Amino acid sequence: MNKNSLQILIVLIVIVLTTLMRIFNTQFHIYHLVPIAALGIFSGSILSNKPIAYAIPLLAMLLSDIGIGLLTNTPGFYGISQFVNYGALALITFTGTFLTNRKVLNIAGFSIGGSLLFFVLSNFGAFLSELYPMNLQGFIECYAMAIPFYKSELASTFFFNSFLGDLLFSFAAFGIYQGVKSYFTSLKTA
Repeated sequence: MNKNSLQILIVLIVIVLTTLMRIFNTQFHIYHLVPIAALGIFSGSILSNKPIAYAIPLLAMLLSDIGIGLLTNTPGFYGISQFVNYGALALITFTGTFLTNRKVLNIAGFSIGGSLLFFVLSNFGAFLSELYPMNLQGFIECYAMAIPFYKSELASTFFFNSFLGDLLFSFAAFGIYQGVKSYFTSLKTA
């Protein structure tokens, strides 16, 4: 098995697990504890074929949105803010392309950066969905309302889970990848 085939196989397995985890978490209201952003960082960093690197997290998001719509009481598709979320995921994948020195602190930094980027852009999507007046005051109100939302009793289910999920899943993805890579390298030399 060549390097690119191994990479794609690992990431395809992660797509399926990510999709199932996101559907499961939505059904049981465990929000944002999913590896979608981590998958973007991972595929952007690891895969040399960049169109595939972008397609993988976006495909996982699309499949899970379809599954959420079909298998839960939550709508899988919800308007313009969803397109912003897909764009945010593509941007997170793009930032992953700069993660070449895959040390623990770098992975942690990219994971936290991805979480923050998603927070900023997803709330911009909420502003664009016209839930708030389309002016500077509405823009400020949108972000002001987002902060308590993330700080409320739901902090563990939104903001904390976003950071925790991105960190845990990034470390897991890079760790598993390195372990599998080392295993196959040792098989070749044996």
